[in-house]
Amino acid sequence: MQEGKQETTGSEQTPESIILRVALLSLAVNIGLVVAKLALSVYSGSLALRADGIHSFVDVVASLALIVGVLLSTRKRRDFPYGLYKVENVVAVIISLLIFFTAFEIAAEAVTGDIAAQSYGGWVLLIVAGFIPVPFILGTYQVNVGRKYNSPGLIADGRQHQMDILSSSVVFFALLGQFFGIPLDRIAAVIVAIFIVKAGWDILKDSMKPLLDASVNYDTLSKIRAIILSDPMVSRIRSVTGRNSGRYIFVEAVIEMATSDLKEAHQASERIEEIIHRRVQNIERVVIHYEPEEKARLRYAVPLQDREGLIGDHFGEAPYFAIFDIDTGRDHTGQQEIVANPFVDVEKRKGVQAAEMLLEQKVDVVLLHHSLSGKGAGYAFEAAGVEMKMTAAVTLVEAIDDVVGHHEEESGAPPR
Repeated sequence: MQEGKQETTGSEQTPESIILRVALLSLAVNIGLVVAKLALSVYSGSLALRADGIHSFVDVVASLALIVGVLLSTRKRRDFPYGLYKVENVVAVIISLLIFFTAFEIAAEAVTGDIAAQSYGGWVLLIVAGFIPVPFILGTYQVNVGRKYNSPGLIADGRQHQMDILSSSVVFFALLGQFFGIPLDRIAAVIVAIFIVKAGWDILKDSMKPLLDASVNYDTLSKIRAIILSDPMVSRIRSVTGRNSGRYIFVEAVIEMATSDLKEAHQASERIEEIIHRRVQNIERVVIHYEPEEKARLRYAVPLQDREGLIGDHFGEAPYFAIFDIDTGRDHTGQQEIVANPFVDVEKRKGVQAAEMLLEQKVDVVLLHHSLSGKGAGYAFEAAGVEMKMTAAVTLVEAIDDVVGHHEEESGAPPR
């Protein structure tokens, strides 16, 4: 069973349904806190308690925004081929802005509030003290579920609730001071507002990164790179990039494979993608671009009419083949030999058998005067990934000079 998006909880529940259930729980708790705090603020005349009630009302709005974000993020539309997952990040940004608003509201109430305090019984203090752990417990639960399913909206909402323990504590001490005639609520409320602004900035910063297509974290990328390199067909990784979209991750990799067979390369890429989906949580899509391994040495073959190096016009009827190596890094020739064509007198399939002989020599490129397209030898070379190039050279020496000059141009080296 794949992790992340495909994960279930022992039933048929999806991550989206679990997140939605937690968001609905948050909404219900926040509505209850708003009603209770505002009712007590009217009874006690407490400015701090009324401000905390407004704070909880902002939590209600944030919970509604989270629910809308989760519902929209699960929808698929043709004009949004990458999904609506970033809606959750947008919701997290909105929540952070609501946190800033809450901080401003608390500070403003602390500085300018002029509601006259009223006498009240000690039971009000007990109820307010009971409010303090409720949002923290709820927020911790939300953060844990949000991290498990990589939901930025749920994490942001949970962190906001965890911060409520500060404002709830301030309200309690403000009421306690009011009960004994000590004015503590204004100074404490301003201090709490500063903490809330700091937490809101952290949420805003974390939420903006996916919206700006910032890279996924280093540990996740390192894990993906290790999975790719563990495949025996992969010779080198050119690049691996990943970005977050909501709680899901999109990965793109460019790799070199130690094969020129397209079927083998495709099978290897599918195998790698499946392993990444299975081992890395919340992977939505993996795109792997595979290319043949860049060889430091290329082996060329040329049909010859004679041992003196005159290039032949007919591949299968050539009595000899010249085979030489080109060091692509240093742009010079290495090993060179001329081999006889044992199939020159064969009546049928001489070209195919000659091609098979060169394939046994691990030839990478064949230089020709005439195309082998549509012929048996051409099909054999194409199936093996051997490149067939036309050359205007008349002799082997000219052909080698042309090849070396071509590699010099590609590498940017000055001509000899």
